[in-house]
Amino acid sequence: MTKIKLCGLSRQCDIAVANMLRPAYIGFVFAPKSRRYVTPETAAQLRAQLHPHISAVGVFVNETPEAVAALLHQGIIDIAQLHGNEDENYLQALRQLTEKPIIQAFQIGTPQDVAAAQNSCADYILLDAGGGTGTVFDWHLIRDVKRPFFLAGGLNAENVKTAVQTIAPYAVDVSSGIETNGQKDPKKMKQFVLAVHSADEFLLQSR
Repeated sequence: MTKIKLCGLSRQCDIAVANMLRPAYIGFVFAPKSRRYVTPETAAQLRAQLHPHISAVGVFVNETPEAVAALLHQGIIDIAQLHGNEDENYLQALRQLTEKPIIQAFQIGTPQDVAAAQNSCADYILLDAGGGTGTVFDWHLIRDVKRPFFLAGGLNAENVKTAVQTIAPYAVDVSSGIETNGQKDPKKMKQFVLAVHSADEFLLQSR
């Protein structure tokens, strides 16, 4: 079954909806320049209300390994997602501080980008159009990716079924696609989750 990550949650009502829908992951954005930014204090309060079966992912952009590890050690997040210019040396430094899983994000535009992603030492890779633009990249570029990956970039309830059926990602990651006027929309969140479940059921019946 395709895992679901609802990213960029920032309010108690967002957590309440996530608890009802039960995705595998939710995401807190710790990049100060993002409009979805939450402070560690706010994230801790939201995490306390999160269903224990949902993993919290922290999204970082060029943050120090020490700051990332601190949030992992405090139990505010379970997984670190790196969206900046972090390289293999950075990943190794972070691994010296924590054994928690790491997701490394890659902006996909060329076959070279795909190769770089496949060579990452992170536990998971996330393939995206880049920059939180909410746009879709060319999925044909990643048809031959052999390792588990999160698919992001422009996903919504209308196109995620096609994504799951044609690419079979380990997980799908959505943020802007479940928003209305810059805020998480409970209706869109539910529609997205149902669309993923529908795609999974179709694949099971096709086997």
